[in-house]
Formats: sequence, C-alpha cells, structure tokens
Amino acid sequence: MSTHTLRSKRRRSALRTLAFLSPWLIGFGVFFAYPLIATVYFSFTQYDGFRPPVFNGLENWTYVFSQYRLFVPALENTLWFVVVMVGCRVVFGLGIGLLVVRIKTGGGVFRTLFYLPYLAPPVAASLAFVFLLNPGTGPVNSFLESAGLPAPGWFTDADWSRPALTALALWGIGDLMVIFTAALLDVPKDQYEAAELDGASAFQRFRFVTLPNIAPIVLFAVVTGVIQTMQYYTQPLVAGKVASGIIGGSGQQFEPGYPEKSTLTLPQLVYDLGFQRFDYGSAAVVALVLFALSMLFTAVLMRRRGGLIGVGDR
Repeated sequence: MSTHTLRSKRRRSALRTLAFLSPWLIGFGVFFAYPLIATVYFSFTQYDGFRPPVFNGLENWTYVFSQYRLFVPALENTLWFVVVMVGCRVVFGLGIGLLVVRIKTGGGVFRTLFYLPYLAPPVAASLAFVFLLNPGTGPVNSFLESAGLPAPGWFTDADWSRPALTALALWGIGDLMVIFTAALLDVPKDQYEAAELDGASAFQRFRFVTLPNIAPIVLFAVVTGVIQTMQYYTQPLVAGKVASGIIGGSGQQFEPGYPEKSTLTLPQLVYDLGFQRFDYGSAAVVALVLFALSMLFTAVLMRRRGGLIGVGDR
C-alpha cells in the first residue's frame, strides 16, 4: 500500500471521527469554552453591557478582593454551605436510604413521602420555610415555646439563618434518598451473609460491606453536591428577601444577604454586580472565583477517591 493511500485512509478516518465528535465539540465550544474565555476577557475590562468594554488591567480583581465589602462574607458563607450543607445532605440522605431499604411493609409509600418535597419549586419551598420558621407567628416556634424550649429567630437571626437553610436542604433530600436506595439495594446479599457468619456486628457490616460497595455513589453525591452548592442562589436570596420584609418591584435595587450578610453567597454577588450595578467586569471576577473553587474541590475529591473506594479492603 502506497504512502499516499495510507495518508488518505488516515485523513478519512480523522474526518469520520471529527464528524461523530462534532455535536460534542460544538456544544463544548458554544456553551463552555467561549463563555469561559469571554468571562476571563471581561474580568480585565470595564464593561457595563451598553458601551464597548475598555481594558483596565487588574482593577476589577483589586476591587473585588480588597474593596468590595460583600465578597468576604459571601465567600465564607459559600464555603460553610459546601462543608456543612453537603456533608449533612450526604449523611442524612444515606440514613434515609438505609431506613427505607429496611422497611418491609409500605416501603413504597415512605419513599414517595420522602421524595415529594424534592419536587417542590425552590421559590415555593423557601417561602414555605420562611413562614413556618417565622419567629413571631410560625408554627415551629409556637411548638417550641409550648414545649418550654428556646425559639430561635431563624431567618431573622444571623446565627440561625444558615442552619435554617440547611434544614430546608435536608427537607428536599429526595434526590439523594433515591440514589442511595438504589445503591444499597445493589449490594450483594451474600457478602452480608458471609459477614454475619463471621460474627460481624451491624456497624461492622456497614463499615466493611455496605460502605465499600456504595463508595462510588457517595463520591458522586459529594462531588455533585459541591458543584450544586457552589451555585446556591435561589433559596438564600428568596429567604433573605422575604424575611427582611422587602417586596422588590421592577427596577428596585435590593442588597442580598439579610440578615447581616448571613445568607449571602457568591452567585448572588454575580447577580448583584452584573445585573444591579452593571459592573460586568467585577461580576466576571466573582464568576471565575466560583469556577476555580469548583474545580479545586472537584480535583481534591477525585484525587482522594481511591482512599474512599478502598474503604474496608484492609
């Protein structure tokens, strides 16, 4: 076979490969690569969305990191939600999954009841929780007071607003419950029987049989939970706005984070800077910080996956 023929075959093979990859390549370029490059570009410009962008060097970066008073509280809250909320959701979702798997009668009813809250729209769920946890008229505080227990301020108290949002996230745990239930049902029964014959306790069976088998699902839940929490926007914004008593109309500017910036997250800063202050350059900086943190958390978790998946192998 001649050299020309070999080159022709390779060229045709490469073109076929590109043709099959073209839907992904187009989607990647249009919805990821171009927005990312544009965001990096705008982060070094002064741009309000109306006039052409003007290059201003590191001014936006300096402003966000040293002068923008909302950045540090938003970063702290976002990291708190990533660590506490994601951890609680994974543990609680796994616990509900273990409970549902062990229910012999009416398991389908319980799965439905636990899953239904997840279907509630985020805005409606946030509104419902604000009214339920209203410190003056809410039924939760009324019950606590009747039981002689302290009644927190919840969404009106900076110390309780983040735990209240975590409770809201745990209420809508149906997605993780379904995932963990499927994973638990897939654990081989013969491994449980062998561990039981060896005299393993319930905790030892969970530690050395259940956990190693569902470790990839736990990793999936943690990684996706971190990515979703880094985009946490609707619930804290609605809860803070309703609890503050501010009903914003069209064109009215509202500073998020009530009370005392405790519900402020980085995605809210992107909206506040870009669509309320029309400072797209600074908004691009915050968006890039979010992207970098998401990549960092994901890289760390994926690097440690070997230790997680190998749990119980010793």
